[in-house]
Amino acid sequence: MAAAMKEAENVIGLEEIHMERQETPKGQKTFTVEEAVETIGFGRFHIMLFLIMGSTGVAEAMEIMLIAVVSPLIRCEWQLQDWQVALVTTVVFFGYMVFSIVLGLLADRYGRWKILLLSFLWAAYFSLLTSFAPSYIWFVFLRAMVGGGVSGHAQGLIIKTEFLPSKYRGYMLPLSQVFWLAGSLLIIGLASVVNPTIGWRWLIRTASIPGILLILVFKFIPESARYNVSTGNVAAALATLQRIAKTNGAVMPEGVLREPAKERRGRFKDLIHPKYLRTTLQIWIIWLGIAFAYYGVILASAELLERDLVCGSTAPQLQDSGDDPESHSPCHCHLFGPAAYQTMIISTVGEIALNPLNVLGINFLGRRLSLCITMGCTALFFLLLNICTSSTGVTGFLFMLRALVSANFNTIYIYTAEVYPTTMRALGVGTSGSLCRVGAMVAPFISQVLMSASFIGALCLFSSVCIVCAISAFTLPIETKGRALQVGITPPGAPVYRNAV
Repeated sequence: MAAAMKEAENVIGLEEIHMERQETPKGQKTFTVEEAVETIGFGRFHIMLFLIMGSTGVAEAMEIMLIAVVSPLIRCEWQLQDWQVALVTTVVFFGYMVFSIVLGLLADRYGRWKILLLSFLWAAYFSLLTSFAPSYIWFVFLRAMVGGGVSGHAQGLIIKTEFLPSKYRGYMLPLSQVFWLAGSLLIIGLASVVNPTIGWRWLIRTASIPGILLILVFKFIPESARYNVSTGNVAAALATLQRIAKTNGAVMPEGVLREPAKERRGRFKDLIHPKYLRTTLQIWIIWLGIAFAYYGVILASAELLERDLVCGSTAPQLQDSGDDPESHSPCHCHLFGPAAYQTMIISTVGEIALNPLNVLGINFLGRRLSLCITMGCTALFFLLLNICTSSTGVTGFLFMLRALVSANFNTIYIYTAEVYPTTMRALGVGTSGSLCRVGAMVAPFISQVLMSASFIGALCLFSSVCIVCAISAFTLPIETKGRALQVGITPPGAPVYRNAV
């Protein structure tokens, strides 16, 4: 029985790596990047890594959340219908979907750092152009280009993952949610001040500043040592590891860095290799569902506030006094007032409300079970949103939904970055992110169109998708908790060796 279990583990284990046999001088010690990262441990370099690469979430959140706070104004300025407002969000994620695959493929071939820098330059450039859009059509096109640039920000997460020792990944990566929260709160706070005074165009210009500033500090973070060694650039990998050890005040392992270059660079067919096929398909389902729920919550929040869709209300409950110039407009649009922005801020803060519990679940229950639980709770709270309640009750439900959907994203990001080997990690994350945007593209039409026609129908659809994702998470074939990161996929017919975990 024990032998059968061990055999099954060898078939589906993460750490099956084909280690080419190399002749080394007798008695000479060698070490791998994985062993070096674990020996050096956590220190000052990783704190700097966390702050700089984590801050990519600030820029990404501001660009993605921007549409939620700009939608009422462009609806008014260009006299848009519901489907036209929804289309703006959809094209952002369409750009994200297309470029996510391309940039993931390029990152596995040419490096994470280069693609991260390129994506920030691209996003900042087109974001600034958006602020000068003369028409709705131009606005839609330019936001699609911004979405394409933002898709490359995921390389920041991959760089963090590949530099962190295994026992710290489950703690440090979820904490990156703080940066997304900071970006979300920052754009809402700016919108409450900028929108009613100098307009949405200046809001977009202001939102571009954090991304531009981040470009200036990327030089302090080197290219991933795991990526360098996977391409055969052992000298660069060794120099990076020595730099990290010096910064942390730690020592390098004894011996020579010896790890064979992987000739097979991230290819799409590797994602559906028999070893990963089931995992890949289930990950894609989960990513799609999580994005559908996450952006559904964000856009539903804006829709509830803009249209005062509070159950049983006969008069606007979230709208401010008629003297508030932001509450009305010449073209009879419902714009956000101070109370609406306050509600958005409160619900957004919910994104870190469950962060401590999420971290504990990820590290003690494992990635799969933790994700299953949070997805199940998300389904429940979508249904609870239909209960007749006050504006305070709606805010409370939105708060919990934001907390849960944020926890879902935390977990699936970590799992996806851990489950794929270095040679295809960026492609795996990029492709998953691309499928994720399909869910994000559909969400606006549910939150901003279907919800107006059938509130309960929209909520039931969101809930059903979350249940499917919970089941998929629970049945994932591989658990990555406590596992070392894999270097390369095992070529068909090659002997299999396992790294120690």
